[in-house]
Order: sequence, then C-alpha cells, then structure tokens
Amino acid sequence: MPLDDAYANAAYIAGAETYPPKWEAAAAAFRERLATRAEVGVPYGSSDRQVFDFFNTTKDTQGTVIFVHGGYWKAFDRSSWSHLAAGALAAGWSVAMPSYDLCPDVRISQITRQIAQAVQTIAARTEGPLVLTGHSAGGHLVARMLAPGVLPDDVRARVMRVAPISPVADLLPLLQTSMNDLFQMNETAARSESPTQQDPPKGAQVRIWVGGDERPVFLEQAEALARAWDIENTVVPEKHHFDVIDALEDAQSDIVRFLTAT
Repeated sequence: MPLDDAYANAAYIAGAETYPPKWEAAAAAFRERLATRAEVGVPYGSSDRQVFDFFNTTKDTQGTVIFVHGGYWKAFDRSSWSHLAAGALAAGWSVAMPSYDLCPDVRISQITRQIAQAVQTIAARTEGPLVLTGHSAGGHLVARMLAPGVLPDDVRARVMRVAPISPVADLLPLLQTSMNDLFQMNETAARSESPTQQDPPKGAQVRIWVGGDERPVFLEQAEALARAWDIENTVVPEKHHFDVIDALEDAQSDIVRFLTAT
C-alpha cells in the first residue's frame, strides 16, 4: 500500500527488535518493586483486556495521571509500560494504565469508547485532577477524550492537562496502509475519529511531544494537530518513536513537569 513504509517505525530504528523485551522486563521489575502499592488488573469493562493497573504514590496524591499505550490499536497492553509511571509517582501523583481491546476484534471508535469508560472508572475511585497522556495510538486516544460528549461533563471538568506523545491525530492517511485491513475504516469513520477534525478543546491545557528523529509522517501528524488546536508542539531532539517516551520515568523531565504541575 502507498503509505505502509511511511508509517513503519521499527524499520528505521536501530535495534528496534530489542525494545519490546526491554520494555516488558523494565515494567515487570517496576511492578515487583512496587508490589505493595500496585493494584493490577482492576476491571473497567466486560472483556479480559478492559482492565487497568493503578500505582499509588507514597505521598499525599496530587491527582491521577492516566497513561494510554500505543501499538497502532492492534498490539501491546498495559503490562509493557509500568516503569513509565516512575516520574509522575515521584512527583506525588498516582498513575493508572489501562489496556483495551485491539483491532480487528473491535473498531477504533469502540476503543475510544473503552478508554472513555476507563477514565470514568478511574475518576470514580479517585479525587482531584486527572491528567492524560498516551503514546502513538495512545496519543490519539487521549486527544479523543477532549471531544464534546466523549466523557461525561463532570469527569471532563476534572481533566486539567493532556499530553499526546507522537500522536496519530489524522486517521485519513491510514486508509492508504495495509493496516486498514484490520481497522476496517472508511473515510467517514476516519474523519470522525481524527482529533484534527475536532474543534480545539476548552478547559484543559494540551501540549504535544514528538521525537525529532521520528518518521516524517509523525512529525507532520504532530504539527497538524498543533495547527488545528493552536497548541504547543515540542520536538525533542535526537529521540525516535521508541525512546521519546523514556522521559516519563524522570520526575524532572519537561513532560513530567507539565503533567504534574500544580
């Protein structure tokens, strides 16, 4: 398909095959260290994948950061990313990480609704502000939470900040990839699920992060959302699609400071 290569990240990252095992090992070790503060597999929906992990900070919590994983809506789950909670936890915020059903078992629009339900369930068991961040397809999903009607008004009012990382914000180009065999989107569905087609959100501060060494389409996707919503787009030098998320482990990083600002 015409755009398959444009959206192929692993083919252009040295040692790409080593990243998933490293993520899994780091995440598992993190959960083991935090065993007394981790609630694993909390359900928010009816399927086996509609669960989230919740990590409690040792401090009086300032609020809850919700991280949504990527994988082109067709791969991964919450268990590979637990270590990315480290930065927010150190800053005094609790962290929730949901999984969701994957394509082709569900459509992307259904995943959006699942994440909305996860946010509602997390909101019901917490107090204080909610902050959303997500990577790649997860960046798309957290941006979608800002559209009118996706979240109930009372939950939406608690969403203070959103940080899409390397988001897929315009789904129309994906119609020209072989991935659409799994997504089964038509143009109408792609438009309705594209944050770039949403009105700029109100009531939440939004800032995009993307790696400077990412595939050109991801730089274009981030810039397209920044233009559509008139928001800041932070291009991180010398970071690619697989390591731009590493900053979430560091409480002093630019992105964690944004997420956990008071």
